[in-house]
Amino acid sequence: MIFNFKTYSPEETEKQAFKLAGYLKQGDLILLNGDLGAGKTCFVKGLVKGIKLKDKVTSPSFVILKEYGEELKVYHFDLYRLQKKEIDEIGVEEYLYGDGVVVIEWGDRLDEKYLRDYLRIEMKRTSNEPEREFSLKYRGKTWEDRIQRWLK
Repeated sequence: MIFNFKTYSPEETEKQAFKLAGYLKQGDLILLNGDLGAGKTCFVKGLVKGIKLKDKVTSPSFVILKEYGEELKVYHFDLYRLQKKEIDEIGVEEYLYGDGVVVIEWGDRLDEKYLRDYLRIEMKRTSNEPEREFSLKYRGKTWEDRIQRWLK
């Protein structure tokens, strides 16, 4: 099943992510896809706030990975500058399905061999700036129920 929704401001995008954070658990993987400026980092800011972390979220474009939190960690990757071979070399798989929530900007660059249970969020800019369209796809037994509760 595919779920869709829209937001009409960066604040509303953060608010939706904040709500989703209440349904996340250790080992979750979220793949964020969309053009530059589509709201991926804005979405991560909302997730981190929703998990009650005080860390300042910025795009990890140049450092590849930023880590937030202590009890429930958030591993925030940005794969924009990497080719598939380089992604294998940095050891992304070591973080997947482990002790935290992994959020990957440009998640479509992650090889399918790493994916077993995930939420994929496609973000699109519209001609009505700052409106954004979101399309959600998932794999895994628990995602559909959590998505339905999140979007109520």
